[in-house]
Amino acid sequence: MNILNKIKKPEVEVDFTDIDNPKLKINVNFNKKLSEERKKLEKNSNPYSNNVLILYIDSVSRVNGLRQLKKTVKFFEKFMSYKGYSHKKYPKENYHSFQFLKYYSFQGYTTVNFPFLFYGANRNNRNKRSINRYYKENGFVTSVAVDWCGIDNINTNHDFDENDIYDHIFLSCDPSSGQYNSNLMRCTFGKHTTEQSIEYTDQFWRKYSNNRKYSVILDNHGHEGTLKVISYTDEFFANFLNKLFDDNLLKDTTVFLLSEHGTGMPSIYFTIDFFKIEQDLPLLLILINDRKNTPYEKQYKYIHENQQTLITAFDIYNTFGNIIYGDNYKSIETITNKKHTCKSKHGVSLFDKINPKERYISKYKDIGEYGISDKSCKQ
Repeated sequence: MNILNKIKKPEVEVDFTDIDNPKLKINVNFNKKLSEERKKLEKNSNPYSNNVLILYIDSVSRVNGLRQLKKTVKFFEKFMSYKGYSHKKYPKENYHSFQFLKYYSFQGYTTVNFPFLFYGANRNNRNKRSINRYYKENGFVTSVAVDWCGIDNINTNHDFDENDIYDHIFLSCDPSSGQYNSNLMRCTFGKHTTEQSIEYTDQFWRKYSNNRKYSVILDNHGHEGTLKVISYTDEFFANFLNKLFDDNLLKDTTVFLLSEHGTGMPSIYFTIDFFKIEQDLPLLLILINDRKNTPYEKQYKYIHENQQTLITAFDIYNTFGNIIYGDNYKSIETITNKKHTCKSKHGVSLFDKINPKERYISKYKDIGEYGISDKSCKQ
C-alpha cells in the first residue's frame, strides 16, 4: 500500500493556483473515531454545559475591551437583563450574560497568569493537568486556534504533558508583524489572522455539532502599545458569535470573553494614573445558556452576585472545572488523585458563593505571587 494513502489530508493548505495571490485553505477534518470515543466518555460527568467556547485575548483591560470591542460586547449585552434573577426564571431566550468588574490579575505578564487560568497552578508545577485534559476525559472534543508566533508561548502554556494537547490545533501568525508586540494588523495570505482562527473554530464547532465541545481561540492583538489594534478583531468576533447564535449553535453553551491581565504595554499611557487600574483589571464576560430551562437556581444567583466580587484566574479555572462536573464538583477532590485534582485550592468557582469580606491580598507560598485569596486558603 502506498504510504501516502495512510497520511490524512491536512486541515490547512496553501493554494498556489494563483502564484501572485496564494490562499490559505482551511478544512477541519471530522474524526469519526474520536467522536465515538468521546461519546463513550460522556458518562463520566454531568456538566452544567455541554459546550464551552473561550475567546481569549491577551493583554486587554476591561475598560479598553469595552472601548475597542464594542460590537462583541454588544452581543453579550443583549442578554444582560436581570429579569431572570428578579423573577426566579430565565428570560424567554434562556440566555444570560455577566460582566465581572473586579477581576484581578496577579502581574502584567502572560507567563504568570496563563497557567493559573488553564492549569490552576504555577507554570513550574508539572504535577498539574491542564483543564483541557479534564474536558477530554469527560467526553469533550477539544480545539485551539492561536495567532501568535512566539515559541515561548508554546513552551510556557502547553509543555506540561503530551496528554494536555488539544484534539484539533490551528496556528496562524504573521512573521512580518514583529511577532506578538506589533501595533500592526496581522495578516497572512490576504486574511486577518483572527479571521482565520475564527474560520477554523467555526468549522470545528459545526462538524462536531453532535459532540460535547471545548474550544479556545487565543488572540494576541491586544499585546501592543497603542491600545487600538484589538479593535481590528471586533467585527470578526461579533459576526462569529451572532452567526453561531442565529444558527442555534450556542445552545447548551457557555461562552467566555476574557483576558489574563490588563494593559501590559502602556507606551505613553504609562504617564496616566488610570493606567494602573487598567493594568490590573482584565476583561471577563460570560454567557450562559441552560439547556434544562430550569428556574434561576443558586448557582446562577451566585454568579450574578460575583460580578461585584474580587476574583482571579484561579476562580475562572475552578469555573471551567465546575462546568465539567456540575453539582459533583464540590466532591471532586475526594474522588480523584489529589496530585491531579482539577480544583485549585486558591480559588472558588464563580457558580459558588464567594464572601467578599473574606477576600484579601495575600502571598501564595507555593506560587510566589500576590493575589486575592480566601481565608480558607490562607498561607
